[in-house]
Amino acid sequence: MKIVLAPMEGVVDHLMREMLTQIGGYDLCITEFVRVVDQKLPARVFTRLCPELLQGGKTRAGTPVRVQLLGQEPHWLAENAARAVELGSPGVDLNFGCPAKAVNKSRGGAVLLKETETLYRIVKAVRDAVPAQFPVSAKIRLGYDDTSLALDNAKAIAEAGASSLAIHARTKSDGYRPPAYWPWIAKIKQQVKIPLVANGEIWNAEQALLCQQQSQCQDIMLGRGALAMPNLARHIRDQAAPLPWPEVLALLMHYSEFEIAGDKGKYYANRVKQWFSYLKLQYPEAQQLFSQLRLLTKSRDILQLLEQQRSD
Repeated sequence: MKIVLAPMEGVVDHLMREMLTQIGGYDLCITEFVRVVDQKLPARVFTRLCPELLQGGKTRAGTPVRVQLLGQEPHWLAENAARAVELGSPGVDLNFGCPAKAVNKSRGGAVLLKETETLYRIVKAVRDAVPAQFPVSAKIRLGYDDTSLALDNAKAIAEAGASSLAIHARTKSDGYRPPAYWPWIAKIKQQVKIPLVANGEIWNAEQALLCQQQSQCQDIMLGRGALAMPNLARHIRDQAAPLPWPEVLALLMHYSEFEIAGDKGKYYANRVKQWFSYLKLQYPEAQQLFSQLRLLTKSRDILQLLEQQRSD
């Protein structure tokens, strides 16, 4: 079994990857997406989103971090994929699953699931541009409005030369509403020969096992569940008990100190609130704390509240 930490825009930044991989259990991380339009991007764009490129393409815990690209132009995606591996990314991931309206409106992410031929051309161009020893992976949903193109899209991506395919077992229209339709991944597996990674609605070890059984995939990708239970990968892999709340609070403090120092607190308030929106699903203490935290807008006030909670 391989466990992959999913890309989550605006939440799973390099600090979160650092922290979760330090806890352990992950075989691979995927970055937040690098948006590609009509140019070859400078190195600083890649290293800003993926500073792990400056340390061998791995977190300090040694977990590989693969750069993710999002766009619709095969040529420019290929150019930027080549640059990503030149800069040290151990492969490239292609985003065909993002459900965000702003992204889809600009013809990126899940909206491309309506265009099977475009998926093929993008993956083929990127595969041709990236040296053979570097994997080219992709992530899709089951479709945009429905599942009518699910098999065709997966086959096109495989035929274009993708190394593996992660499948979020819902359509774009489904959003994140349960359930995830894991048996659909098993249908795709019967038609596609490349390795598949199952994703969607995995919150604990029992659901991970059920996902593996219904999807017929050993490999899984964790997203929101990893934020709700910071040691979810270890919980699944090693049957570890959920991380105790005092240890979660310590992680929050650690994240806070580095996030504020590293980015001058610009995005900290929003990011920590987003993290709490998941933590409160697992921890009653987070639910109680969030009722106070959600009203705060300044980084120092949030940090003070966390310090107070930790000392109580």
